[in-house]
Amino acid sequence: MKNVKPLLTYLVAFVVFALVDRFLFAHPVIQALAMAAMVLFAAQLLRMLLGLFKPKERQAMTLISLLSSLLHYVAALVILCWGLSILGVNVNAIVASVGVVALIVGFGAESLVADVVTGIFLIFENQYNVGDIVEVNGFRGVVKDIGIRTTSIMDTGENIKIINNSEMKNILNRSDNVSRAVSDIAIPYETDLEALEEKLPQLMDDILERRKDVMLSAPRYLGVQQLAESSVVLRFVVEVAEKDIYSGARTLNRDLWLGFRKLGVECPFPQVDVHSK
Repeated sequence: MKNVKPLLTYLVAFVVFALVDRFLFAHPVIQALAMAAMVLFAAQLLRMLLGLFKPKERQAMTLISLLSSLLHYVAALVILCWGLSILGVNVNAIVASVGVVALIVGFGAESLVADVVTGIFLIFENQYNVGDIVEVNGFRGVVKDIGIRTTSIMDTGENIKIINNSEMKNILNRSDNVSRAVSDIAIPYETDLEALEEKLPQLMDDILERRKDVMLSAPRYLGVQQLAESSVVLRFVVEVAEKDIYSGARTLNRDLWLGFRKLGVECPFPQVDVHSK
């Protein structure tokens, strides 16, 4: 529905301008407006048709995203050149003399050219695609759209960051990696650690049995991570898909805490021992 509304708008505009030009008066401005409406209608129709394709391959999704973005620029270029021609401007003469102007403008549009060139090469280099989970300059999220000039990335809070393609450097693509969610659980110093460690394998298997939708394997106990002021900190890890890295950590924290309580181990609280003679 979102794509149909502008499509109908351009179609109605084209019909109106065409009727005005045909039955009222043939004016170059009206002809140019009708042409612009027709080109925008065609571009929007092509974008809507591209949106109907839902390929499973991420590279194919990236190609569709780039083509959809490219249609905007092609439509603008066609409207500009065709419109000037309708208004009686010698486009060939402008194109012939644009070399010097392009050289002057090129210095001011250096970043724009870099964005466009980088966007084109994204197809061939296959560094990342639509749907990949990437980290760029500390921002981590899912690639939602790749355009000719910019890339849109959405984090877990559904915040979308738009980055110029030329600034997509030092990319960490984690889509195809198995990640590890980490959980540090504190226990009191008076806990019998050896007795607790004997019960951990069964607890790990029970957690996996309930959480197979998130965990790829049973959590693993790595050992004592820290001897803190009021507690002994134990570290656990579990293999999860990259998209579940945060939910996996939250789930592991919850199930370990509940499991420890069932085993009679309570989480410690900060305390101070005072000794007096």
